[in-house]
Amino acid sequence: MVAALGIWWLQHRLAAQGFDWGLAAASLGRLRWSWILLSLVPLFGTYYGRALRWAVMLRPLKPKPSYKNLLSATLVGFSAITLFGRPGELIRPYLIAKKEQVSVSSQLATLFLERMFDLLMAVLLFSFALARVNASGMAVGPKLTLILSVGGKFIGVVGVVLLIVLLSLRHFAEPARKRITQALTFLPEPQFRKAETLVAALVQGVESTRSDAALLLVFVYSVLEWVLITACYWCLAEAFQGINLTLLDVIIFLGFISFGAAIQLPGIGGGIQVASVLVLTELFRTRLELAATFSFFIWIMTFVAVVPVGLLLALKDGLKWHSLRQIGREVSM
Repeated sequence: MVAALGIWWLQHRLAAQGFDWGLAAASLGRLRWSWILLSLVPLFGTYYGRALRWAVMLRPLKPKPSYKNLLSATLVGFSAITLFGRPGELIRPYLIAKKEQVSVSSQLATLFLERMFDLLMAVLLFSFALARVNASGMAVGPKLTLILSVGGKFIGVVGVVLLIVLLSLRHFAEPARKRITQALTFLPEPQFRKAETLVAALVQGVESTRSDAALLLVFVYSVLEWVLITACYWCLAEAFQGINLTLLDVIIFLGFISFGAAIQLPGIGGGIQVASVLVLTELFRTRLELAATFSFFIWIMTFVAVVPVGLLLALKDGLKWHSLRQIGREVSM
């Protein structure tokens, strides 16, 4: 609903207001390339951080995973997300499972756990941004006021659900495995054995939540992940003349658009661009042309920049475009 409101708003603004393509092109011509190059350091640092976090969640199955394999699969996997949309997310756990010789189902469970922590950090960041805007008395446009009102209520529900899920994974995974297995005893012996193995693998995939040390380390890596993302966005804001955002402004901006990243279309991007334009124009009073150009520029840097690296690594592993797409289809079945 929030994304639909944002898309409607952007279409309305573009239709009602003439878009100065000359201003948009001029803003790209004034880019500070030194800041762009600097942004690549925290940007690619986020992929290494994700590999480190995945290694912690993988340790119950493999105590000494290969960080090289995890990083390679992460880069290829995020390239696949840009190329194929959300179905491409399944490629990373598939590649990790094959490289580290563990079950695919256990790594799908790890992906689910990773998404829980990403969403938890997005909830915290959005809550911080909302609190700062309310405390500072910043003038918010009417469209953004409506979306923030809906988003504020939604964030409360999401936060409660996340806590319930994480607590359930920590304390009730094994009892749930036993009950599910008992409920499947009506199946013929071959199918029951396959289902039993699948359920056991899924439980193994979230085994790291039972260790206090592992859970703390996963949380620390999650915080580090968003610190690097913030640093990347700040560098990009510095590179783009006309976008006058302080570091605190960048954190607020990132907090509001973090949920836009949940909506991803193959080869296009998604809600992150709409949310970015909306926040820049309605909250920071940026001209529509600059906001739209900067939003597209953010997508190019944070989603597309990894694709050449990911494709090179995929080719090195003997994977091609069509084989990556086929992997995504097979795993989703």
